[in-house]
Amino acid sequence: MPDSLKSPLIADLLLARRLESTDAWVSLLSAQIHAQLHPAAGSLAEPVGGGYAVFTGVGSPLTQAIGLGMKGAVTEQDMEQLEAFFEVRGSPTLIDLCPLADPSIIGQLSLRGYRLREFSNMLVRPLREGGARPAPDAALRVQQCTPSEDDLWARTVAQGFAESFIVSEENMLVLKSLFHRPDSVCLIAWLEGRPVGGGALAMHEGVAALYGASTLPSFRRRGVQKAIILTLLARAVEGGCDVAYTLTKPGSVSQRNVERQHFVVAYTRVMMVKEVEG
Repeated sequence: MPDSLKSPLIADLLLARRLESTDAWVSLLSAQIHAQLHPAAGSLAEPVGGGYAVFTGVGSPLTQAIGLGMKGAVTEQDMEQLEAFFEVRGSPTLIDLCPLADPSIIGQLSLRGYRLREFSNMLVRPLREGGARPAPDAALRVQQCTPSEDDLWARTVAQGFAESFIVSEENMLVLKSLFHRPDSVCLIAWLEGRPVGGGALAMHEGVAALYGASTLPSFRRRGVQKAIILTLLARAVEGGCDVAYTLTKPGSVSQRNVERQHFVVAYTRVMMVKEVEG
């Protein structure tokens, strides 16, 4: 194991609060950018229960509550506020729940008729100066996007997730909102003269959030995603971050790819949902 990784992270409440706080902040700022770029979408984020309720459209991957219960108990009033936020916008109430959240939320979910929708793994790794960097490859270039490449980046990333991510106009707009975040570092990988993958990084209070790392299906198993991940990690170190995280579906190819770069599962989130009544 590299020397930079010999001090393991402890998956305790302190680490979970850093990760969940950063993820909530990423969603909050993305919703604000989305609202500026697309005023008619009605995008909004509202603090509730120690986290944020975020809306960027019904069915949007960013429409959910993040960080609930990470700062203390979740009350009945919090839940009423949360459900009203989503219901008035015609959306199911979605809560991406950390297992280290305050236990009070378990009782609230049980009483209010929530059901489990899906799981996701929070994977983390420490960052140190002198960490791994992508090996030079004359055929493969990973470079930062220019401000005008938002459509190219969003389309490349979306097509890389085509098996599990619908390349709809709404999802393209969400990806472009992530692209235009002022703190984002967005990368495109080029191979054989064409864009074949992409990924992005956001940094907040020493925590690096990696998202959108994907490769076009016909160019997989050629080191593209590894090069993207290592380039993003190098940028995170340059930005002063000491820990990086990413979210994946359990057992997915994306999880295997980041585990090869020394990420480990810190905990598993559960997405809880309550459908709109009527």
